[in-house]
Amino acid sequence: MNVPVVRATSRDATSRDVLPAARRVVVKIGSSSLTGPDGRLDVGALRALVDVLAARHAAGAQVVLVTSGAISAGIGPLGLATRPRDLATMQAAASVGQGMLVARYTEAFAAHGIGVGQILLTAEDTVRRLRYKNAQRSLSRLLALGVVPVVNENDAVTTDELKFGDNDRLAALVSHLVKADALVLLTDVDGLHDAPPSRPGARRIPYVGDLAEVADVPVTARGSVLGTGGMVTKLESVRIATASGVPVVLTRAANAAAALAGADVGTFFAATGRRASARRLWIAHAARVRGRLHVDDGAARAVLGGRASLLPAGVTRVDGEFDAGDPVELVAPDGAVVARGLVAFDSHELPALLGRQTAELREALGEGYDREIVHRDDLVLEHRARQRARAAR
Repeated sequence: MNVPVVRATSRDATSRDVLPAARRVVVKIGSSSLTGPDGRLDVGALRALVDVLAARHAAGAQVVLVTSGAISAGIGPLGLATRPRDLATMQAAASVGQGMLVARYTEAFAAHGIGVGQILLTAEDTVRRLRYKNAQRSLSRLLALGVVPVVNENDAVTTDELKFGDNDRLAALVSHLVKADALVLLTDVDGLHDAPPSRPGARRIPYVGDLAEVADVPVTARGSVLGTGGMVTKLESVRIATASGVPVVLTRAANAAAALAGADVGTFFAATGRRASARRLWIAHAARVRGRLHVDDGAARAVLGGRASLLPAGVTRVDGEFDAGDPVELVAPDGAVVARGLVAFDSHELPALLGRQTAELREALGEGYDREIVHRDDLVLEHRARQRARAAR
């Protein structure tokens, strides 16, 4: 008999109690946790993870698995001595390894009577809003059908400029896409430490209420030999998830069951923000910036106030080529990026508008040119700028 699981509330999102109560969970596992030293897929480790997730599924929860490992799984079968460095060989390894990886997941979940559905994504699937919505719809339908979505970056066709930067950021975006109650990041390190874990005396940090609390903790951008994501990418994914209302646990793969049960393992990162709309999250974290709008001090202050649109009078310079509706960054006079937004004009139209009042533009150019360059509903403050704005109030 399935045990009913109660949907977690926003109040729970600052406590580990959110984990055992979570109705919908995203779990991400890294390459180093799924492969042996020889680069071959560790089927035993994969099955152990599936056993944990299947138990949670049987308890009435919905589970989304974001998995790395395709490239690593392809290393052994291709006879490669180490993880490839060049893009073409990485794509070949991913092509071979992805089939092996999803076959093993299908077999392991089938032993529990659970079906899986493969979802392969590239950054292009999130930077273009239509594809973003399509991914959201596919994931939601799979969950409604009782299937476990197995999500991975499509390394077989991706290019360097379209990579997520490991699957950590992808997992954070997916957790928002499916409105998850919690995100669990499984890696080869038991959480965030106050010093490099290999250093004697390094202590695990069990709870982080706000990432500002650990801003001075030394972390590395380098991942393991078999993986690509270091602690920097993991903390960036934590920032994305927690800022949009999703609490995160970061721990080693062996602690997966304990983490989902709410035990004191790894590091728990409390949710710090409210759930944003998919549109605003897309602007803030998924959309690829196409250009920059440099603004004066007055416009920067108005935007940071959170209630103002960007008008032509406040823009001093335009960088890049873009079309109306593309994401752009807003840059203050000191060079700091203060916000992202969707621009209402093509880049070639803007030089004639800069520094001019809307009434002047209406008289000189006609109706349609007297509107905002970026409407406030299409603006999202950059997180550091948002923190500074809150501190100044």
